[in-house]
Amino acid sequence: MSARRPVRKLDGMTETRTNVRTEHTANPGASRARRARRLGVVGAAVVVTEAAFFVLRDGAGIDLAARNGGTVTQVGPVAVAVTAVLAALAAWGLLALLERFTTRARLIWTVVAVGAFGISLLGPAGGVDPAARLGLAVLHLVPAVVLVVGLPWAARTAARTAAR
Repeated sequence: MSARRPVRKLDGMTETRTNVRTEHTANPGASRARRARRLGVVGAAVVVTEAAFFVLRDGAGIDLAARNGGTVTQVGPVAVAVTAVLAALAAWGLLALLERFTTRARLIWTVVAVGAFGISLLGPAGGVDPAARLGLAVLHLVPAVVLVVGLPWAARTAARTAAR
């Protein structure tokens, strides 16, 4: 549902512009539901990533450490949680921004998100051994999957629920 609004031009003529903000202004209930569901997806990404961290570290006994130059950095639960929260909020923010300015927001966002995940896999390449590299790659994969599947789903589900 695009809203059309008249815009007065300098020569006195009037033209009509289309506002691409589709669901944001059309249905405030859907906006609230979308926000709540997306917040849930952010929380799920953090919880699942933390669970993966503990399974890898404590269950599988993998030393999650990365070499950066001459120093070795141990990856801990706080760093994992903070990174997951920041990545999830950045993903949500980009999707929300794209939804305001384009009608193909989910497609564009998905391409950007998958590209960002691919680039993020350069980080685990610095793992101290093959097990650490694999474990760190899993810690990048888990939140990426939750976010790429969950954030767009939250908008579609919220829109359907609010339409009822």
